[in-house]
Amino acid sequence: MNIELQLSKRERQIMEVLLAKTAISAAEIRSAMPSPPSDSAVRTHLRILVRKGYARHQKEGNKYVYSATVSKNRAQKSAFQRILRTFFGGSIDTAVTALLDASDTRLSESELNKIQSIIDKANKRGK
Repeated sequence: MNIELQLSKRERQIMEVLLAKTAISAAEIRSAMPSPPSDSAVRTHLRILVRKGYARHQKEGNKYVYSATVSKNRAQKSAFQRILRTFFGGSIDTAVTALLDASDTRLSESELNKIQSIIDKANKRGK
């Protein structure tokens, strides 16, 4: 089952930090954020993420440490689905074309072979 993560901009920023670390305090999360909000705002967003089921916390000594409950892979898929819908009308071929057109470098033969392998697997699944 693929459930899209419903996150605000700040929640996404916090999730990026949580996905990069195993267990981290609210203060450490705040210091890792770009243009960080207040300490209380970070803690409020963490409570929301815990309530939504995307993060968990446990007490270590006199502080709580937080970690993500979703995998980085699931978060990436969710983010891509949102981008696909928002900017490409859900069209995968339009998104791939834009991605390839936006690339400043030529794809290597190895990269092209890997992409072709992914396409071949998708074709087999579709038949």
